[in-house]
Formats: sequence, C-alpha cells, structure tokens
Amino acid sequence: MIAYLIRRLLYALPILLGVNLITFALFFMVNTPDDMARIHLGAKQTTAEMIQAWKAARGYDKPLFYNPAADGVAALTDTLFVQESLKLFTFDFGLSDSGRDIVADIRQRMGPSLALAVPTFLLGLWVNITLALAVVLFRYTAVDRMALVAAVVMMSISGLFYIIGGQVLFSKVLHWVPISGYQPGVEAWKFLILPVLIGVVSGIGSGLRWYRTLFLEEVNKDYVRTARAKGLSEWRTLGRHVLRNGLLPILTGVVVVIPTLFMGSLVMESFFGIPGLGSYTIEAIQGQDFAIVKAMVFLGAVLYIIGLLLTDIAYAWADPRVRFQ
Repeated sequence: MIAYLIRRLLYALPILLGVNLITFALFFMVNTPDDMARIHLGAKQTTAEMIQAWKAARGYDKPLFYNPAADGVAALTDTLFVQESLKLFTFDFGLSDSGRDIVADIRQRMGPSLALAVPTFLLGLWVNITLALAVVLFRYTAVDRMALVAAVVMMSISGLFYIIGGQVLFSKVLHWVPISGYQPGVEAWKFLILPVLIGVVSGIGSGLRWYRTLFLEEVNKDYVRTARAKGLSEWRTLGRHVLRNGLLPILTGVVVVIPTLFMGSLVMESFFGIPGLGSYTIEAIQGQDFAIVKAMVFLGAVLYIIGLLLTDIAYAWADPRVRFQ
C-alpha cells in the first residue's frame, strides 16, 4: 500500500510539470510580458523604462524557456519557466502581478468557496442517489419513464437559466433572499441557500440518469436475486446491496468534484458575488494576472491528483477484492 502510494506520488511529478508547461505556453501565446506590463501599469503612455522596471520586479524579464545569454545548464534553468515552476512545487506562490500575497488571498477566499461547494456536493449527492434508487424501485413503469423525460428536460436547460430564474423569482419577486453578495459568520446562510439549491437542482437531471444506469446494472445480478429469494424487501435490497455494490463507479464520479470543493464554482460565485476562489480565478484571468492563474491551475491539478489517490484508497475499503500492486 505504502509503496503503491509512493509510486503514484512520483508519477504525479511529471503530470504537474506538464500542466505547468501547458499553462505557461497557453498564457504567453496570448500575451507577452510587455502586454501584461501595459495592462497592470494602466497608464495611457507607458515608457520602455516603466515596462522594463515592472518586468524586472516580477521576474518577467527572463526568457521563457531558453536563455541564450547563459552558459551550460543555466541556459535552461535561468528562465522564467524553471524559476516559477520550482516555486510552485514548494507551494511558494509569491505575490500576484498586482502585488498581493497569493497564499493570503487563498486562505481568505477558501472559506466562502467551501461554504458553497460542500453543502452543494453533499446535498446533491444525497438527492441524486435517493431519487435514482426510487426510480429504480419503479423501473420500467410510467414513473420511470416520466422521471427519465424530466431528467432529459432538466439536462437540456442551461445552468444559467437556473441561476437567473432563481435570482428573479426568489430575490426580485419574492424577496426571500439577497440576490448577491456574501457576509461571513452565521448570516452567511442567507447568501448561500439560493446558490446551493440552484446547484443541487441543476444537477438532478444528469445525476439521476447516471445513478439510475449504475443501479439498473446491479438489480438483475445473482446476489440481488438471492437477497429477494431470502425475503428481503425490494427497498432494503436496493439500499443494503445494490447501493453498496454501486459504490465503485460512484466514487469514480465523486473524485472529479473534489477539486471544485476547494477551488469553488466559477460561474456560481461570479453570478452571486461570493468572494471565493472561483471568482478569484475569473478576476485573475480578466485582469491578465499570470501569477494567480498559474498558482490556481497548479493547485487544482494537485487537488485532482490527491482525489485520485483517495479514490484508490476508497476502492479498497468499498471492495475487499481490490488489491494494490
């Protein structure tokens, strides 16, 4: 087990390096350091000296991938890519291009992101699994067909419709909750209840179809027929046996969500004015703040890899037949 986890962590190093390389390449294909300097200086007339001073203060005056002025190995190491990558692997995110401490910003904004993402994830998982089990209980009946039609309709509706419709109905018309904003502490629920419910409702369509398909593959297997033959009720059979044996594919789907629990929802936070990491990333992209963008992309990749490791461990817990090589 320990050896397996060590191997997986070693495999993660080239993956993170590749993610960082792609981020650098894509960002600097769109912008040059000179363009970034002009955006952040914000002056109508920027001189070459001002641009050079801005780049030098942030390390953007170095060549991106190859330094022809250096000799030997330094031609590759004395570059912007290597210098910035080494900092990322030590989780030293440094300062943003606007001069803010990125780690301090992450600590400040991770609370609102988790306050939004965790209830949405847990409530959505419970609702989708419960509805899917209920639909499987009435499989191949009119209830099942109506549920499938409703799921397809919900999947066909854009998530923006749920957001805008919810804001209009519950905030502007009924005045039950604020339309946007955030307040830390016990009053935060007023600002979070609407985006949480919208996140859950907008995911019912795809979640219901996904879990229904998983459970239908299990209900006709021999162990389920044996449970029925022993007199176990259909609902207890679904909850005790079908649900447990469907945990492996459920865990596979859950791991994709783990990075978003920390990173936040880009769209939801932006529309509801929640100062989380999702809106932080959007603001960085709009402001061409490369330091924040590369830090958030790197952090997201690390969280995804951790999620994969946790999933492998959960596999062994859910299915004793799983063994690590």
